[in-house]
Amino acid sequence: MRSLALALLLAAPASAQEFPAPLTDADFIAVDEAEAALGQLLFYDPILSGNRNIACATCHHPRFATSDGLSLGMGEGGAGLGPDRVADPANYPDEFIPRNAPALFNLGAHQFTVLFHDGRIEVDPTRKSGFRTPMGEDMEVGFSGILSAQTMFPVLSADEMAGHVRENDISKATRSGRITGPGGAWDIIARRVEGAGDYQRRFEAVYPEVAAGRPLHFTDISNAIAAFMAFEWRADAAPFDAFLRGDEAALSAEALAGAKLFYGTAGCSGCHAGALQTDHGFHAMGVPQIGPGKRLAFETHHRDVGRMGVTGHAEDAYAFRTPSLRNVTATAPYGHSGAYADLEAFLRAHAAPRAALAAYDGTPARLAALEHDAMGPLSDAADRAALEAAISVEDRPLSDADVALLLAFLASLTDQPAIDGRLGVPDAVPSGLPVDK
Repeated sequence: MRSLALALLLAAPASAQEFPAPLTDADFIAVDEAEAALGQLLFYDPILSGNRNIACATCHHPRFATSDGLSLGMGEGGAGLGPDRVADPANYPDEFIPRNAPALFNLGAHQFTVLFHDGRIEVDPTRKSGFRTPMGEDMEVGFSGILSAQTMFPVLSADEMAGHVRENDISKATRSGRITGPGGAWDIIARRVEGAGDYQRRFEAVYPEVAAGRPLHFTDISNAIAAFMAFEWRADAAPFDAFLRGDEAALSAEALAGAKLFYGTAGCSGCHAGALQTDHGFHAMGVPQIGPGKRLAFETHHRDVGRMGVTGHAEDAYAFRTPSLRNVTATAPYGHSGAYADLEAFLRAHAAPRAALAAYDGTPARLAALEHDAMGPLSDAADRAALEAAISVEDRPLSDADVALLLAFLASLTDQPAIDGRLGVPDAVPSGLPVDK
């Protein structure tokens, strides 16, 4: 039966209209390699965290394809990388990080104008800063683009990088609402970096304003990190890219048939559109909720209403941003809560979300050992019913043959050199702090 389905799919003409146009240099921001090299050091340097123990790379490491290999990460209070990360008994984490750490591939593409699972940062030319963020009009000016501006969130998060009140100067400033300006959290980070090793000299070599005497700003740090991410993890040299550029032999028969399904009758490209396989929109797909949920400090529920938490609109309840699928075979677990550690299982659940939600018991997840009940939300019948009611697609179970073909296509989106990175993990950083290898 599978061979017949494959034969029928291959017999259908692969017209130019079925597939997106290939990516080109024009689709990506221009990157200065010297700025990227500076950003590499900052990305792997724990100096940006309140307690100097967590780097950007702790949760976005090339060893785990720019994520952390966990359904829900462990930030402050953890030690180690990925599934081997363990809690520090002397500084036990309050909870799991509420959402899965997303991969970082192709975020330097111009079409990315909204980021995070709920889209809480978005390009907005009407704002002085150029972005709509939870900081509103208090948002700092000087970020080079949305990829730079998104760095504002992790360094201010108590559970991710800032640490908790009374632990350090950054956490104290953040808790008291002092973010921008002299003595604010971002200024404290900038002063730290300015005085660490030879960072000052390195910034002067990249930014003429700093060389001319302007004090280092947090935006300089975030701009360099953004340049690094855009350069390091541009992923447009996968077999599917070669196919789109005219190499018909780049895809296996199964991958080509899977591509036709994906961009055709399976309907995947309705949301996972274009060459990056995302419409950048928000959709309620019924991914089971595990972990603490995304809630305010005074709230006790375990819900994550996704986009609704940003817009306040009921119609956005439980909707999350469509992720790009580049290197998807390497970026498990999947979903905003990382509910599925296996791609095939997630693919089947995604096609028939109501049935999958009803059957979900937490076993498909991959969590570090932490004495918090991540599966508690599954027992809340009302929340589970609300999540199911919000699902915006019909259940369309996939046949085994279709699953196999779609998996073959998804594998053709793998760009291994991009996963490995162009600059790689530095041997050391100017602060002298340990680098996660």
